[in-house]
Amino acid sequence: MTGARRRLLSTIAGQLGRPHGLVGRGVAIMLNRGNRRTVAAAVQAAEIAPGAVAADIGFGGGVGLGLLLDRVGDDGLVHGVEVSDDMLRRARSRFAAHIAAGRLRLTDGSLTAVPLDDHSLDAAITVNTVYFVPELDAACAELARVLRPGGRVVVGIGDPEAMARLPFTSYGFTLRPVTDVIAALQKAGLDVVEQRGLDDVAIPHHLLVARRAK
Repeated sequence: MTGARRRLLSTIAGQLGRPHGLVGRGVAIMLNRGNRRTVAAAVQAAEIAPGAVAADIGFGGGVGLGLLLDRVGDDGLVHGVEVSDDMLRRARSRFAAHIAAGRLRLTDGSLTAVPLDDHSLDAAITVNTVYFVPELDAACAELARVLRPGGRVVVGIGDPEAMARLPFTSYGFTLRPVTDVIAALQKAGLDVVEQRGLDDVAIPHHLLVARRAK
């Protein structure tokens, strides 16, 4: 492999983990299109009731924010947590009316440092994010911390074997067996109540649905 190709693949991987700059704008559009079905399935699996408090942690292009706002309704609240400053700015512009109405709060943060209070969420989703987190146990502990008793979190990940065949995942991605992610959720005190497979998407995905015990 040439040095130029390695640099290109490394750039692609870096943009997927933290979209930024002019290229990041295109990546955001691509993420919304490519992830819409998976994110929509995660929102559905979270079983969010009207009036609930929900979060999309690592919302990327922002497609999940709109879906969560629809689910919680006018009396609910959605938190969006994102590590990319550019994606935060994009979401603040796109969802300005919802922010002004107090229905959406956007915050800089990550899976290992979720800027939310203990037991503050009824539900959370995080899709295609755990590849970029070296400390999986710490991330799952944070998810457990912010959930209320009985709250649900849905972790969406691409099938590891399918992801490993993509040329850019050798650069900055940590691909783990699904069983390792389940074990980390359980170690954090969450009950994994369901594992859903999504095959009608470009890359097969797994949705791990976990619940905080009451």
